[in-house]
Amino acid sequence: MWSNERSHANGGGSGGSPGNNKTLGMTSAISTAEPKPEDLQKTKELQKSLEPYNVFEAESELNHRMEILAKLNTLVKQWVRDVSIAKNMPEAMAEKLGGKIYTFGSYRLGVHHKGADIDALCVAPRNIDRSDYFGSFFELLKQQPEVTECRAVEEAFVPVVKMNFDGIEIDLLFARLALKEIPDNFDLRDDMLLKNLDQKSVRSLNGCRVTDEILRLVPNIDNFRLALRTIKLWAKRHGIYSNSLGYFGGVSWAMLVARTCQLYPNAVAATLVHKFFLVFSRWKWPQPVLLKQPDNVNLGFQVWDPRVNVQDRFHLMPIITPAYPQQNSTFNVSSSTRKVMLMEFTRGMQITDDIMMGKQMWEKLFEAPSFFYRYRHFIVLLVTSSNADDHLEWCGLVESKIRYLILNLERNQHINLAHVNPKCYEQHEQNSATTLNGAAERKPPSAFCSLWFIGLEFERTENLNVDLTESIQSFTDSVHKHAVHIKLLKDGMKIEARHVRRKQLSQYLDPNLLKRERKISDSYTTASSGSGATNNGSASPASGNGGGSTSGHSSRKRKSSENLSNSTSGLVASCSSSPVAGTGSNGSAGSATKKRRNDSFDGASNSSFDRSQNDHSPPVTQTQDEEMAASPPSPAGDRNSPDCEPAFESEVATIPPSNSGTLIDEDSSCEPTKADHATGNGNGADNRSSSSNGANPPAASSATEVVCS
Repeated sequence: MWSNERSHANGGGSGGSPGNNKTLGMTSAISTAEPKPEDLQKTKELQKSLEPYNVFEAESELNHRMEILAKLNTLVKQWVRDVSIAKNMPEAMAEKLGGKIYTFGSYRLGVHHKGADIDALCVAPRNIDRSDYFGSFFELLKQQPEVTECRAVEEAFVPVVKMNFDGIEIDLLFARLALKEIPDNFDLRDDMLLKNLDQKSVRSLNGCRVTDEILRLVPNIDNFRLALRTIKLWAKRHGIYSNSLGYFGGVSWAMLVARTCQLYPNAVAATLVHKFFLVFSRWKWPQPVLLKQPDNVNLGFQVWDPRVNVQDRFHLMPIITPAYPQQNSTFNVSSSTRKVMLMEFTRGMQITDDIMMGKQMWEKLFEAPSFFYRYRHFIVLLVTSSNADDHLEWCGLVESKIRYLILNLERNQHINLAHVNPKCYEQHEQNSATTLNGAAERKPPSAFCSLWFIGLEFERTENLNVDLTESIQSFTDSVHKHAVHIKLLKDGMKIEARHVRRKQLSQYLDPNLLKRERKISDSYTTASSGSGATNNGSASPASGNGGGSTSGHSSRKRKSSENLSNSTSGLVASCSSSPVAGTGSNGSAGSATKKRRNDSFDGASNSSFDRSQNDHSPPVTQTQDEEMAASPPSPAGDRNSPDCEPAFESEVATIPPSNSGTLIDEDSSCEPTKADHATGNGNGADNRSSSSNGANPPAASSATEVVCS
């Protein structure tokens, strides 16, 4: 049964018959051209290049997953029967109730990688309550010899039981349907199933319903799967795969690839990957990405609609799920994560252009860029616990809240970019001695410590003082209060936030990692030294064309020097299971806010939700498609243009000198790297002036004119 479910076809589209020109999606196809021999060859090369990254599972491993799901399915039926009998239901009736395990996510789409977890849903009939699931079923799972690390997250937005079942991690959701029985061949796609269900059940069902709709709406499932494997690997390697941190999650990437498949229905995987970057590096965000016209279903659940819901108008990169109730899968995206992703889309387009022309191999697409040599300043979050179980829960809570810290930092008018690295690092052994409030303190050997890093890009101006105390303090306070509220906070759980400079990273990270990062940074600099594009204070360019999708249009002009007042300890703020440690007076003298413009929908763009989606003005021939690819970017005044960064109207604020709180500074001993000399004043993700047209020549020796107060 599991193999049949996994290879479920989309009503005839999975075979991908060459002559099938059925229109899928909101618009007609951009091109229905058949693949050329060179396209087929590039696809073979692409598949071969993916093999070293373990994105394919062996047949034995796949069979192991099916066996686990079959065991879990049997366990659910047994549990439903036993609970029903315990509630005085006749045994003969209890035997017929059923219950079923459904899969969704990457496993259901057929694009899971080796060792990946399984997203699954437990569906039960109406006589089974959610309290039964998190009570008797949870206890039943813990009693199974194959189950380890079993924990319930009942207070989550989508309640879940997490476990390791015979070596495979499983996230198991629960939905109670208003039905007497759940037969084995039950289909969840009927919208009427949602009638009279509670919100938590609807959210749990949404994963399966969305996955099934995606598979139904692509013209060729095999091509879709190979292209999606490629894009997911690329996104993970480039650090833009994390829904909780404000990047795109798995379902969002799947919908973008599915939309590309709709626009190029006969294209093979290599072409789809190339066109993916072409389409979404030029997409007019915040125009929404939709796979089909929204269903006209009215069961009382809120759907994404900026004409009705004011909050939907502020979403920066909306990607709308195809199943009712339609939701934006990317509502966590912030201004900073948007800039980072657009930069990577543009860089991906340049690389795939070279690959399709034979100038590069596919391996180039999967080269991870340097993060730690892109910025001069970082905030490091240190999350510590006294034991492994506590640490797992504590890290999960902190990670789910980091995006709020990013939003806090973005409100500071002097911060152009707050780039969070989604990778969680472990404290390097030789750096277990840390400095806290100026004193050396060695963590006990039993302590667990995980780190997240946020790269900061500051506005370049003279005599700049930036106080981050309020932003950091409000974040740590909110994490602490939430942990207390859900009764998660335990002795030994602490979170600290520190400002560090690039040269101080060796105190937190493996020196070998930093050496590899430096080599990557130097290679990027060499490859694009003629373009004059790099991040503010970075050693690696943001893109090879002077800033890519978020650069080239002036909004604030860089000055030649900056002065960031000195912080000796580097400790910005901290919170723990004890009262929050202070960092001096918490005055807001150095903080400032900026007013965010409604950079989303006006009257005209609102109507696009009801009319055809803006997928450009799609031509129908390959010739017109290539003309679109060669067209210049949208004018600077076009606020929907992907080539223009999200605009803000900065309030005029007077910031008096701060005598308290925590200030950060540019280290006077920080010498410019060779990349800084080579690339001038470009800044990549947030370039304020174009260096490609010669209008604004680089400021001479801007990195060396640093004044420290």
